[in-house]
Amino acid sequence: MDLVLWIAAGLLAAVALVGGISKTFVPKDRLAAVQGGGWTADASAAFVKTLGVLELLAAVGLVLPAVLGIAPVLVPVTALCWVALMVGAMITHGRRGEFALMALNLAYLLLAAFVAWGRFVHTPFPG
Repeated sequence: MDLVLWIAAGLLAAVALVGGISKTFVPKDRLAAVQGGGWTADASAAFVKTLGVLELLAAVGLVLPAVLGIAPVLVPVTALCWVALMVGAMITHGRRGEFALMALNLAYLLLAAFVAWGRFVHTPFPG
């Protein structure tokens, strides 16, 4: 189970890293032009960049604390934060009628909830 939780956290970290890099460093008008990025047209550039930075922090928080053995409890805490972020993403995409993206966000939410449960309850990190 430990390996499965590491893989799940790694997958979420990769998703967060890609999303964070794009939201932080790609101009808002370019994001708005790509599939799934239309919501950025209705948001401020500062908001989009803030979400990007939060996603970059999530990418770090899902893996690095456990790898370094420093405050590994931050892994499931970060996973819970990712759940909250995905709820917001689902609401945003739902309002826009983007139901395929809602389903993708739901998959990420469930994966993050699994990591949170696994690391808080089933197979917590020592210490």
